[in-house]
Amino acid sequence: MAQFGTEFCQQIAIARFADGAWSAASIEPLKPLAMHPASHVFHYASSCFEGFKAYRWEDGKARIYRLHDHVARMQKSAASLRLPIPDADLLASMVVDLVAAQVDDIPSPPSSLYLRPTLIGTLENIGAAAAPSHEATLFVLASPVGDYFSGGSAALKLLVDDQRARSTEQLGSTKTGGNYAAALGPTLDAKQQYGVDQVLFCPNGDVQETGAANFLLISDNEIITKPLDSTFLHGMTRDSILKLAADLGYSINERNFNVDELLALVKTHEAALSGTAACLSPVGTLVYHGEEIKVRDGAEGPNTVRLRKALQDIQYGLAEDRYSWLSEVG
Repeated sequence: MAQFGTEFCQQIAIARFADGAWSAASIEPLKPLAMHPASHVFHYASSCFEGFKAYRWEDGKARIYRLHDHVARMQKSAASLRLPIPDADLLASMVVDLVAAQVDDIPSPPSSLYLRPTLIGTLENIGAAAAPSHEATLFVLASPVGDYFSGGSAALKLLVDDQRARSTEQLGSTKTGGNYAAALGPTLDAKQQYGVDQVLFCPNGDVQETGAANFLLISDNEIITKPLDSTFLHGMTRDSILKLAADLGYSINERNFNVDELLALVKTHEAALSGTAACLSPVGTLVYHGEEIKVRDGAEGPNTVRLRKALQDIQYGLAEDRYSWLSEVG
């Protein structure tokens, strides 16, 4: 299978907002979007998106993971960017209709169909730096993807940056492309200088998140992670892992902690990144002020394995969906 995110289904779901109303959505052949060079998104970054997956079980039907939660988060992102807010039923039906049209293209678990709803401002006005786009295009892409861990879940290396934030305070919880663009330069610089996989952003020493994932510390009986606020993304995988862990008897400690405490805790706690693509990825090494610090023994820990399996068993249909996280299609 091609590299993650580079292979696409040949259909797209699309709807447009103009004159104060959304058009009816349609499923169309995948092709480039025709957009004016003055479109708001090109100049003022009026864009937000979601990323989640659908899985095809042995019965031939697809299950979309946490569809309605992702729709709700996209509505919040749209509101924060002052973009037209998609109607929840409209967006959910676009996803469902696209998945239904592509069920046969969904590879069997642990592979899946990655779904990327995207909302962009299309107002043709390069003088609208201080004004919202009251025209928009909403579309949903579908991409068959393989198992992220096909080569084994190697432990990651992170640079601990105790100065910079991934995003601005007002947009940290918004899933917008600008946040990823802001993290790209520091991440590439860190990869070149230190050979790390990601940067753990800890502005003023406050441990937050990496450029594309939430950060958790895990022991045999507890999980420590930053409490939700406006400065970082409220990940669905993070939320899922915390709910599963609580049911498995872990104590969930959502609290602020600083870099000094982090460096002490990794002697006894596993560290992991949570996100849609990799589910729960182990962290084996931290780099801080040029020094490499092992997380426990540097290898993936048993609690990370246990929690990832608990989530994937639900997604793959191997365990009961007690949380009503799956939406059946087909």
